[in-house]
Formats: sequence, C-alpha cells, structure tokens
Amino acid sequence: MTYTELSSTNGEAQTIVDTALRSAPPAELEQGKVYAFHTPTGVHKVDLTGPATAPERKIGTTTVRDADSFRAYFDKHADTDSEVYADADRLTITAVLDAHQADAPRFASHVLKLSLRETDTWKQWAARDGKLMDQETFAEFLEDHLPELLEPTAADMLEIAQSFQATSKVEFQSASRLASGQRQFQYVETGTTKAGQKGQLAVPETFTIGLVPFEGSEGYRLTARLRYRIGQNGLQLGYKLERPDEVRRTAFADVVNRIDGDIEQPVMNGTPAA
Repeated sequence: MTYTELSSTNGEAQTIVDTALRSAPPAELEQGKVYAFHTPTGVHKVDLTGPATAPERKIGTTTVRDADSFRAYFDKHADTDSEVYADADRLTITAVLDAHQADAPRFASHVLKLSLRETDTWKQWAARDGKLMDQETFAEFLEDHLPELLEPTAADMLEIAQSFQATSKVEFQSASRLASGQRQFQYVETGTTKAGQKGQLAVPETFTIGLVPFEGSEGYRLTARLRYRIGQNGLQLGYKLERPDEVRRTAFADVVNRIDGDIEQPVMNGTPAA
C-alpha cells in the first residue's frame, strides 16, 4: 500500500491557527489582573487593575478663597449630615461633606476648605504700621494709597503729601497740637535763597482709611493716628492703626455669619477631627 505524505508551509499553518482563534468564542477577562497575549507584532498587554467603574466614594480636599465659591461647592456636594467648622486663628472654614451620621460612621474624607488670604493693600498698610519714615517716603506712601484714604479726602491727603515733598530741605524744630485736631510743625528754611525763613505745616493728627482685609470680603474703616519724631535725621513720620486685629476678627466673623446664613447646617467653632 502506498501512502501519500501531506505537507504544508509555515504560512498555511499560521492561517489555520488564525482561523481557529477567530472562530473561538470570546473569553471573559477578570477585573484586577493583567493579561499578556502573543500577537504577530509582539506581546500585547491588557491591564485591568484600574477601576472598572466610577469611584465608590468622593475623596479629597478642595480649597476655595471666598464665601461665594464655598457656597457653590457646598451646595453641590453636601447633605444633611455634613459638618462645618470655623477656626478664627487659622482663618479657615472647613466642611466635612461626608461626616459621620448620628447612627452610622462614614469616611469623612471629602472635605471643603475656605482658606482666606489677606489682600495686598491690607498687607501693605500692616507692614508700615507703627514704623517711622522720612518725609519723602511717607509722602510717596500716601500718594500710592490714595484710593484707601477716606477722611480727609484723597485730594486733601495728596496736597499734604506734596507739602512734605516741598519741605524736604527744611529744618523742623517743633510740633504742637491745634484745637482743630491737627498737628502743626514749625520749620526753618535751609540751603535755599529763603534760608532762615520760618514756616508752618499742618497735618491731620488722625485720618480714616478703608481696607478690605481678605480677598472677597467686605471693606472696613480704620483710624490711623499720625506718629512723628524730630531728631538728627530730621522729621520722620508714620501712623499707628487702631485695633487692626479687631477688624480682622470682625471681617472673619462676618464671613462666617454669611456662610452660616446661607446653609442649613450650623457652623461650629473649631476644627474637624484629623
């Protein structure tokens, strides 16, 4: 009996394999594992270790800078068991959106924080508070901050600043308080054609400024009291703000009260559990 030997090329064999693979029923892959497959072009990897669906719960801390932003995020994510805390020392208002319920614990890991920041103008006035400056520097400071000057008016304070600049080459000798509440400085001209000529310069002993302590907060009035010194370095001037810390506390309390009035949950004094 004669037998006929069958033969096939490598290409024909691969065709048979490919046909068999295409005709095989689909296989279900298990979530949480990594699979590797040999393909004509190399190894193909399928990574199923990531989440198969949306996260099971909300986590993370979102930081906002004003009350309106706090309210917008809080309204979107809070529920009746959310908790809100205010910390005046840290200037923060913190909402634990998934706080524990009365009869069941929750993760307490979805947090909203309002972290207030001082405005540039507030920091600039605070930086110069209680510090004396030469006439030119004091005049320039007033000119740079005319928008915050309320009483006397900005125009009047500009005139005062220009007067200090115009008397930078005089010798101040004394100062007295007038019945009008102004401080009057006595000086003598030096180094000019008017050398020896005496003059006077009156300056308000107090002036009122308007400052916004925090970004997004309201504006507040503060009283600044004139400070001066006449010595070897000539006339030095400055101001002392009245109770700026109290204004900051009031501004923070007003932000807290605003949020407290906009939401149903009470705002508690303190910080949430770490």
